[in-house]
Amino acid sequence: MVMDVKEIREYLPHRFPFLLVDRVTELNLGESIIAYKNVTINEPFFNGHFPDHPVMPGVLIIEAMAQAAGILGFKTMDKTPQDGSIYYFVGSDKLRFKRPVVPGDRLQLEASIRSEKRGIWKFECSASVDGELAASATILCADRKV
Repeated sequence: MVMDVKEIREYLPHRFPFLLVDRVTELNLGESIIAYKNVTINEPFFNGHFPDHPVMPGVLIIEAMAQAAGILGFKTMDKTPQDGSIYYFVGSDKLRFKRPVVPGDRLQLEASIRSEKRGIWKFECSASVDGELAASATILCADRKV
């Protein structure tokens, strides 16, 4: 299942400049997702994050992984933010950064569901560029009513 940015916006409440998923290339409900973020020099954070050596902030790489996981969770539950549901990023474990992400990179985001208990979802996530691991983490999200 492929999703373009228009459909992604139906499943994530985020908007520019904090919408960090451009396209979903593979989605297996209840299992996994593969998506990507095109990283361009026009990103607002590059103006202040090492302007002479622009690097995507690690917290935004984590957020991009969490957003991919959120799409997987929303699609699996067959819910949208318009249904009065929100998916909060509530924690991460085993977070590691392996390489910088720079303008021109295509950041591939992968997430797999590990468990769900009482609305708390656990995902194994990774972000890579050209097959090289940039970051990985176990990410926890909470499904809550708004």
